[in-house]
Amino acid sequence: MDSKSFLAPNRWALAFVLALLFGLALGIRLTDLTDLPLDFHPTRQLFSAIKARGMYYQTAAGIPEWQREAALRAYTADATLEPPLLDSLVAASYRLFGEHLWIARIYSSLFWLIGGIFLFLLAREFLSLDEALLSLTLYLFLPYGIFASRSFQPDPLMVMLIVAGWWAAVRWSRQPAWTWALAAGLAGGFAIFVKLTAVFFVASGFGGAVLSRLSLRQALKTPQVWGMAALTALPGAAYTFYGVYVAGYLGSQFSGRFFPELLINPFFYLRWEGKIALIFGHVVLALTLLGLLFLRTRESRIFLLSVWTGYALFGVIFNYHIASHDYYSLPLVPAAALSLGALGGVTVRGLAEQAARSVWMRWLVRLLLLFSVVMTFWDVRIRLLSVDYRPQAAFWAQVGEALGHQPGVIALTQNYGYPLVYWGWQKVTLWPEVRSQVFGARAGSLAERFERLTKGKRFFLVTDFEELNRQAGLEEYLRGHYPVYAEGEGYVIFDLSRPLNE
Repeated sequence: MDSKSFLAPNRWALAFVLALLFGLALGIRLTDLTDLPLDFHPTRQLFSAIKARGMYYQTAAGIPEWQREAALRAYTADATLEPPLLDSLVAASYRLFGEHLWIARIYSSLFWLIGGIFLFLLAREFLSLDEALLSLTLYLFLPYGIFASRSFQPDPLMVMLIVAGWWAAVRWSRQPAWTWALAAGLAGGFAIFVKLTAVFFVASGFGGAVLSRLSLRQALKTPQVWGMAALTALPGAAYTFYGVYVAGYLGSQFSGRFFPELLINPFFYLRWEGKIALIFGHVVLALTLLGLLFLRTRESRIFLLSVWTGYALFGVIFNYHIASHDYYSLPLVPAAALSLGALGGVTVRGLAEQAARSVWMRWLVRLLLLFSVVMTFWDVRIRLLSVDYRPQAAFWAQVGEALGHQPGVIALTQNYGYPLVYWGWQKVTLWPEVRSQVFGARAGSLAERFERLTKGKRFFLVTDFEELNRQAGLEEYLRGHYPVYAEGEGYVIFDLSRPLNE
């Protein structure tokens, strides 16, 4: 422990600060626990929810047969790039505690907090105790991170394993032993297994840790480095081989992720920067990059610059998703927390020098830092409680009832139709949005598109009226050619089986 720590001058103070930080971090993530998972990327969260329910309904007793069949159809309808580890864990928990979507929120929150433990340990390898506490505070209380880390998707688990792997790799660089090499390899390998894109963050972090101690030539001659690399690569490589060459469901999932023309488009880089700024804000992003200059050791600079280089390579290769999906940059949060901790340490040291003159000034500074954490907690709490998504379940159930849970439905609806699938028990074919290539120059007239896309369909459902207004002439065409089958607040269903002109 640092003898000159300002924020935690003794062991009891450190225990109190850590307990306070982790207690508040868990409390804010469990706020509004039972609300529906629609506050953060609802499409991605409901995708996992549908998978978990399908797994659960395979063996659950007392389920109406039509619901079981609907759940299993939805479960098998969409392939996934990642192995459904969290989905399986949630499904297993359903068997013990009942089907409650908020169970996933608890797991994701705990994964992120465990990642915070590893981040603090990693920070202590590079930074002072005060700087490590600042890094941990940013990691736990970054507003975007709070929302992302309670979401039903594999990313919180992936980040936890990435940070655990980083810490073990850095420990190996300090104390080369097979124990640390194996720990790093296992954590990194499972991170990549959880989500294959983790390879960029794991490889760059491990590379930075190794090269901070050894030259490239020395590293290539070190058996422990090869063992670490093998363990890291094996799980993801095995899963990819199985998914591509055995089961065949992964091949198509790798398409549509790299577009070389984007690399010469300046707007691509602006959109990319916009996604990072959505996570941190422009000011914090600038301070994060500035913080790299305040790292005091060669090892920490090599490690973090390597991680940022890996992130840049990741963004170039997955250029479509990095500029359209903000949570693809989520693993940047722990790296940013480390560099911001180094920058914040300069401020804390300056405050400590000023406060050393009197006891009340020391406590004033500490209370101001605590105030910033508590107010962040309160602001996020207000945001979580300001919107109640629970009525959405009843709405989509009503729409499903109006459709009669029948096949042959095409829909202009939100979030890829997943809310309707989950709460309405209704699988639909999606009517394309304006931005889709279906509306290109060769798509034909509205009547031609409509006939082609609705062939064999019984109903046309509309719940996304903003998108309907963007599609010139579609509402007029529907109301001019087909009767309304059912209508309610927030939806309208047209009966395609009884055209008005017949």
